[in-house]
Amino acid sequence: MSVMKIALGADHAGYELKETIKQWLQQQGHTVADAGTTSAESVDYPDFALKVGEEVAEGLCERGILVCGSGIGMAMAANKVAGVRAANVCNAIEAQLSREHNDANVLALGARLIDPAAALDIVKTWLDTPFSGGRHQRRVDKMAAIERLNGQTGGK
Repeated sequence: MSVMKIALGADHAGYELKETIKQWLQQQGHTVADAGTTSAESVDYPDFALKVGEEVAEGLCERGILVCGSGIGMAMAANKVAGVRAANVCNAIEAQLSREHNDANVLALGARLIDPAAALDIVKTWLDTPFSGGRHQRRVDKMAAIERLNGQTGGK
């Protein structure tokens, strides 16, 4: 696993798992840009998805990880940021495929659906898996073309 700078964010439902992931990432030598939240007090997940998405889209971080109750809202919100390819993942196989086939640069996890050990396995697999390129690059390029068609320009 190569060492990366990773943007990390969560809402109140994902706060505990985010902290577990943060500690594990730091133990692995990664630099973590923690976008919050800082407690289990209720907050709005799109705020954190935007922060992490912008960090990744602007190239300030190589990858991003988001955690909410289901992972669904975080993935939906992050995918509104041009240049973000967020995958809501529930197991290591999905994590692997999201990287190999889709070049996912943001991982979304559901703290209410995945136990911490499984989440760390997913994160490790996702970070260790390279993008396959080849025929998959054409498809990633088509996603970027859709963003341009809809007037999204990336980052801020």
